Amino acid sequence: MQTTPGTSLTDGQRAPRRSSSRGTTFIWIPVAAAVCALDQATKEWATRALVDGSARPVLGEWLQFRLTFNPGAAFSLGTSYTVLLTVVAVVVVVVCIKLAGRLGSRRWAVALGLLLGGALGNLTDRLLRPPGPFRGHVVDFLQLPNWPVFNVADSAISLAAAAFVFLSLRGIRLDGTRESAGRSDSVSSDQERDGGSTSTSGKA
Repeated sequence: MQTTPGTSLTDGQRAPRRSSSRGTTFIWIPVAAAVCALDQATKEWATRALVDGSARPVLGEWLQFRLTFNPGAAFSLGTSYTVLLTVVAVVVVVVCIKLAGRLGSRRWAVALGLLLGGALGNLTDRLLRPPGPFRGHVVDFLQLPNWPVFNVADSAISLAAAAFVFLSLRGIRLDGTRESAGRSDSVSSDQERDGGSTSTSGKA
């Protein structure tokens, strides 16, 4: 295959992947928006429908609705550090948005959207709910056996964490490349350069 001067076959093969990856870059936006909207909608419902504080069985004892207000982190952790946790949530949101500019993987984009949506959902509670900004208590209403009460945002954050671990173990980078594939590409480029120089010297 002939290539234009100054370009290699490897560059030509990678170009389509770069252009197609641009389409995945913005997936995190609708994912984050959907998670945050669903989280806030279900919390609004819970604060209206579960005001008596009693447990309402949904799937027997396996899943119940029970309204609680949590000053701590996900699953009622760190209840004494509400303001600090709010600041951490703000940092997480900023980091997620910055990382989004490096996305080239659809799976990483979905995972990042889940994390951002969950962080925004709980951050909204901390900023807007009583007792006040940065000290607001997060609405929790989902209860499983032997597990702290949680919400949709907590579930999204947990799914994102599991996805991060899975993708990292598979060697898939944020930009969509694989660690082993990256090494193979490097070897292929070296071989192409060596082949090109050998061919040139033969013609001489």
